[in-house]
Amino acid sequence: MGSAQEARARMVDALRRDGRVRTDAVARAMSTVPRHLFLPDSTVETAYADNAVVTKVVDGVALSSASQPSMVAIMLEQLDLRPGQRVLEIGAGTGYNAALMAQLVGRAGVVTSVDIDEDIVVAAAGHLVAAGCPDVVLVTGDGALGHPAGAPYDRVVLTVGAADLRPEWVAQLAAGGRLLLPLRVRGSQLSVALDLGADGLLRSASVRSCAFIRLRGEGAGEEQVVALDDEGWWAELADPGTSLPDRDAIRGALDRPGPETTLGVRLAGADVWDGLGLWLALAEPTVFRLLARDAAAASDTAAELVAIAGARATLAVPGVGGFAAIVQDDDGGPARVRCHGDVGPELAAHVAGLVAAWVGAERPHSADLQLTVSPRGTVRPPGRCRVELPSATVLVEHLRPPAP
Repeated sequence: MGSAQEARARMVDALRRDGRVRTDAVARAMSTVPRHLFLPDSTVETAYADNAVVTKVVDGVALSSASQPSMVAIMLEQLDLRPGQRVLEIGAGTGYNAALMAQLVGRAGVVTSVDIDEDIVVAAAGHLVAAGCPDVVLVTGDGALGHPAGAPYDRVVLTVGAADLRPEWVAQLAAGGRLLLPLRVRGSQLSVALDLGADGLLRSASVRSCAFIRLRGEGAGEEQVVALDDEGWWAELADPGTSLPDRDAIRGALDRPGPETTLGVRLAGADVWDGLGLWLALAEPTVFRLLARDAAAASDTAAELVAIAGARATLAVPGVGGFAAIVQDDDGGPARVRCHGDVGPELAAHVAGLVAAWVGAERPHSADLQLTVSPRGTVRPPGRCRVELPSATVLVEHLRPPAP
């Protein structure tokens, strides 16, 4: 067995052990498709490592990549593909994901992959031919519009992050079909598998954390990250419908720490986005994530933020004259709510109460969510928390109810 085959076998074995690959069908597909042929500029070791590989950069911004194999496996399991199905993929990337899906739907099925950049489509076509998967239909176009010529589809899947649920994607689904997309919900990106019901509502079959390059073109969402200075301090808004108070005031308050309240919890990086972070953002839409990158990440102020992928981040709630932020030391001590600027203890108490509710609900994360989606402006099902997107209303419920 050659080195590429051995590396591929090790990759699949590791994904099975970690629970990313759960079914024999997905294991066979990932064991069959040679990922290294879709990354011709990478070594075999890089091609089969569990890392994303950026494949196109313009002006320092990543525009396309090969997704992390564990994320690919998670989404293939969420898709639950069957032989003979018709699939629309938005975001062709290297063509690797389309090749895997072609294996799963077989010769009786059809996989169509759309990308906004012609050079990406041309490169993907070459990779697919080299890997012995020439039957994937490749289209250059704006994925926000789907590909009506091939509709209806049993599955529509996005491999780019979306800030909206475009009506075109839903309209091109077959009855009972499944839409899988990395959806931005109050600042968290969630891989959501949504099944189309006879009543026209989409209901989630599964939700997972994810991180994808954003959709471009007509469906590109609003930018939610605001630079606070030139040193690397940023604020990411949870809700694009809200606005950050005077950014200079927020930056000034950062250098004016005040009283602290100890919390009975310690946070990991995932909590800042998909656990406590999403809980807070759903309950308090003004929440923002405070980010320290570059020089700011090495500052003393950032040392008490949570380490995330080479940066530092935390959760904050703005108030009059400042904000309250969650901080913690690297020595294993509990997290704290710290006032910054002129805000009073009432804001810290509010944040502490929201944290206590999350702990009381057994610290739910993205996998504990149930989403119900209806077209915006239609009669909506009752529920506690609604997120309004440009085209849809998302009802978000935690499957773990808060403690009484």
